[in-house]
Amino acid sequence: MTDAATLLVVTGPPGSGKSTVSAALAELWEPSALVEGDAFFTFLRRGYVSPWLPGSHAQNDTTTRAAAAAAGTFARGGIHVVYDGVIGPWFLPGFAALTGLAAIDYVVLLPPVETCLHRVATRTGHGFTDLGAARHMHEEFARATAQIAPGTAPPADDDAPDATPDATSAGTTSAGTTPGVVLTDLPDDVAGVAEAIRAAVASGATRYTVAG
Repeated sequence: MTDAATLLVVTGPPGSGKSTVSAALAELWEPSALVEGDAFFTFLRRGYVSPWLPGSHAQNDTTTRAAAAAAGTFARGGIHVVYDGVIGPWFLPGFAALTGLAAIDYVVLLPPVETCLHRVATRTGHGFTDLGAARHMHEEFARATAQIAPGTAPPADDDAPDATPDATSAGTTSAGTTPGVVLTDLPDDVAGVAEAIRAAVASGATRYTVAG
């Protein structure tokens, strides 16, 4: 990351390894903050709906807006922020705008679906264990990262696994046809994945600029 404090979003489907590598990345800079998108759902009490279930759209929209604002506040305060959460490319324009930042860094981790499903099936101490939903989210990430053109949002998909803020402001990206960087051929170790992300950020390939 550059000397100026920025916001790095590390995302991907369940089982992609984003939480583990985000924690490692947050140790690379000082001062730093690890903003876990899932943590914001723990603030909800009565009426909570699991985010991957039908009927969760309004809840997820509000929660994601709160998380985006919090992450942006840390970054504007001079803190290097790593955001760990499900922010698909279809979420990105609205999420980035709600941070209040001029630009963010965006990385999608997309291992093979079999790898993600195995991790979901075998991990412990995690509330999400729905393999069908995990497979669907992997398909959504694969489809979206293959089809989105720079600075645009895809058509609304009523079957998308989660809700997002509206794309109130378009953005631009320097990396091919996909916002930021998509990493599919990942090292087996956390340090190796973190280094691949750090190198991508340093190259500028992960940069996503919010249009004014």
